[in-house]
Amino acid sequence: MVFGRQKRVITRLLICEDEPLIAFDNEYALTEEGFEVVATVDKVADALAVLDADPDVHLVLADVSLADGSGIELARQAHARGVAVIFCTGDCPEGGRAFARGCLAKPYRPADLIDAIAAVDGQLQGRIRPRRLPRGFSLFDQEAAA
Repeated sequence: MVFGRQKRVITRLLICEDEPLIAFDNEYALTEEGFEVVATVDKVADALAVLDADPDVHLVLADVSLADGSGIELARQAHARGVAVIFCTGDCPEGGRAFARGCLAKPYRPADLIDAIAAVDGQLQGRIRPRRLPRGFSLFDQEAAA
């Protein structure tokens, strides 16, 4: 494909974010970009309930510090189900690298979030690492975690 977009493998997303304005902004930007937001929740327990109820979630966007627990635990559980995770947080956790595909540092622009998802989508499709990653995004090496 010379012009246009590559087909996405990530289309259905779960947002786990406890800051309402960020959650709303993410949901709006992603829906406008053509993603299906399965749910937007603010607790680890609610996110796990969504993953239990809907096995066709492709990606979890997880804050690390949540009211009822850690986004790292959510990432561990999602990874065990074969669901990719991007941490969206102010402080990217070293302890979560084995369970997530990357980390986008807050604050970020909606375009950076969309580009981070595209980088993970490319990684899932076996494409080589993009030449340029969005500002504040770290794409984790998934050889050990895959």
